[in-house]
Amino acid sequence: MSGLAMVLIQQGHSVSGSDTANNSSIRKLKRINVQIYNEQKSINIKHLKKTQEKEIIIIISSAISKTNAELEEAYNQNLKILHRSDILSYLINRKKSILIAGSHGKTTTSTLITTIIANNNYDPTAIVGGIVPLYKSNAYSGKGELLIAEIDESDGSITKYIGNIAILTNIELDHTDHYINLKSLIKSINIFARNSQLIIANYDCPNLKKYLSCKAAWWSTKSFKEVEFSAIPTEMDGTRTTANYYEKGELIDKITISIPGLHNLNNTVAAIAACRTYGLSFLQIKKELCKLESPKRRFEFKGVWNNRQIVDDYAHHPTEVRETISMARLLMNSKKSFLPIKPKRLVIIFQGHRYSRLRDLIKDFAINLSKADFLLLAPIYSAGETAIKGINNESLKSLISANNPSLSILNCKTMVDVKNMIEKTTKPNDLIVVMGAGDINKLSTELLNKQE
Repeated sequence: MSGLAMVLIQQGHSVSGSDTANNSSIRKLKRINVQIYNEQKSINIKHLKKTQEKEIIIIISSAISKTNAELEEAYNQNLKILHRSDILSYLINRKKSILIAGSHGKTTTSTLITTIIANNNYDPTAIVGGIVPLYKSNAYSGKGELLIAEIDESDGSITKYIGNIAILTNIELDHTDHYINLKSLIKSINIFARNSQLIIANYDCPNLKKYLSCKAAWWSTKSFKEVEFSAIPTEMDGTRTTANYYEKGELIDKITISIPGLHNLNNTVAAIAACRTYGLSFLQIKKELCKLESPKRRFEFKGVWNNRQIVDDYAHHPTEVRETISMARLLMNSKKSFLPIKPKRLVIIFQGHRYSRLRDLIKDFAINLSKADFLLLAPIYSAGETAIKGINNESLKSLISANNPSLSILNCKTMVDVKNMIEKTTKPNDLIVVMGAGDINKLSTELLNKQE
């Protein structure tokens, strides 16, 4: 929502909004004099009606309940109400577009595509689900012909978008508050694909290979045969990855990317494929690869706290947990790493996001979280959901212990307990990875502001 607001403002629209949080995106909007109400009350809508002469359009996300006071007042005032996807569709339809969808890697892939194209002076518009280092923002309105947008599949609105180039990173069951099973998610993904002129998909994803119903160009980091774009790794450490890059099975050149991890190589090949399809030369792309940065909260090194290194990560699905832990192990075991201190122990601070996700994926969460050396479970972030009987951190802890009986696990009832337990139980040279999509994103900053 903040990204949409930023682009609309930069394009000359008058925008106001409300948010009970005061995060960096909200503060940035306030700095450019956007009126933001700190509470969601009906009086906000009444105030807008009195002070605005132009037509007022209310834009909501799927997170807004029907009983929200502002939304109820908007209906009472007979105001035009649109979903955020309607506004994004409006912006997409005005430009050529590269749309990035999938269960994992969307934000990183979107960031990499945006960075490569922007650094080649195409000045794209970008709306991304995380902070793009190039812009220090999740959105930017450029003067060029191209719009790059991360497409959210969580609420089914993905079927509204019509793009020029569609990137499909992978498909896995998620957002079980909306999708009853994998089949229903695949149906939405296939509608999105059919709405797109060109599709580029991940050959390494079994579900895409099996269920994608449209013709696509494919990319891979495992095979250069039967795919249009591939990069097969030759060297990997904690600072970079070197790979042989192929197009249609023909070796083009050796590439080096500045973001470690096999999953990041996969995201990078997706970005290369998108940029090549859009029309950039390989040389235009190659010169940018060694300068690429991940978006914020994607294995983001935050700093050193009392000789413990703090990393912040958005992982909130079992596969993302697995890849984040894999990345941590790569850095711990490599002779070269971007971490200033060689870690001795991997400490995971995990916050579950949504009871429905934990209910439906709890076994996979347990398998992957069991690979930590020490585990702290933060209170589940409900994201507006009602608690589900029997789905809690105790049940998760029990399953994790069944997978790894020797693993020390602490179940914390409050975020204050989490901070206290970090101070009491972690050790110098620990690598502490703070993991989740809820309010746990504040934890690393709070720790670093509280140095002894």
